[in-house]
Amino acid sequence: MKAMVLTGLRQMELMDWPKPEIKNDDDVLLKIEKVGICGSDVHYYETGKIGVQVVEYPFIVGHECSATVEAVGSGVKRVKVGDPVVVDPAAPCNKCDQCLAGRENTCHNVRFLGTPGQGGGCLCEYIVMPEECCYPTKNRLTLDQGALCEPFSIGVYTVKRANMPKNAHIGILGAGPIGLSVLAAARAEGAEKIYVTDKIDSRLTAAKAAGAMWVGNVDAGDIVGSIVGGGVHDESGAEPHGLDVVFECCGQQEALDQAVELLKPGGTLAFVGIPRQERVSFEACLFRRKEIELRNIRRQNGCVQAAMDLIGSGQADIDYMVTHRFELAEAKDAFDLVAAYDDGVIKAMIDV
Repeated sequence: MKAMVLTGLRQMELMDWPKPEIKNDDDVLLKIEKVGICGSDVHYYETGKIGVQVVEYPFIVGHECSATVEAVGSGVKRVKVGDPVVVDPAAPCNKCDQCLAGRENTCHNVRFLGTPGQGGGCLCEYIVMPEECCYPTKNRLTLDQGALCEPFSIGVYTVKRANMPKNAHIGILGAGPIGLSVLAAARAEGAEKIYVTDKIDSRLTAAKAAGAMWVGNVDAGDIVGSIVGGGVHDESGAEPHGLDVVFECCGQQEALDQAVELLKPGGTLAFVGIPRQERVSFEACLFRRKEIELRNIRRQNGCVQAAMDLIGSGQADIDYMVTHRFELAEAKDAFDLVAAYDDGVIKAMIDV
């Protein structure tokens, strides 16, 4: 089969690669249809690692995908040949203490697509996944929407973990695919006022069109002063006491500092973004005095079907996120585009 393979820092080649085979009763052979490029994929492309997970070349990245069932193991009942499916990239062991506690997203032995030390990715023609990772779309979702379900499920899980109060006033710092997924999920959960920040105007325009009440470019003004200092004026005024929940979705120290300032006492900070640096910090006095609750988000847990249902029912519109398309052989161009945040890109989709 053909695969787009990392061969070095910012190096990628189209190669012939062994086609995977069904080995277990619950295995499903999947023909990959669409692959979305995630920021974590770009981390591996640009730096060769995320934290302690270091790429050994050659390596296939990619974990956001939709697929068609090509063949199934003898024990598979959930899907059949020809079914279009959403793929959950995480295969937990279902045996460790974390899995038994219902925390499959922190499974000690998880195998996650496109992760060094765990498994190759989906930027190729075929993969094999366990049956439990394959969610039939029943033709309620497009193949693009199927690939977008992975980041959107993180948004759904993030909002669930944040325990937003009724009619919440929230901030989303970072309007990339994860931030916009949080936006869609928060709207579906009834958030009343949503403030969104970013450094890229085209992403702010997209967030505004997707339902944000207010958007602001962090390089163009005082974000904290605008939101909690009286600078935002609508029919009900600004946020004199701060926001109920702030979702940090860009992994930047500056955004974490702003989040603590934006939150009301007793507010919740949902830490979603993946920092490239090894350490982040908080202003201890303000963080403690406000009694901020910190919710760290690790991927998602049990929210794939919920994400599919929100999209399929029309409660969440995410189609606009796909801004650019590439063929498999053009994947390096796609990675360079996403790495440079060029041409208004939000989500680059590979048509395999």
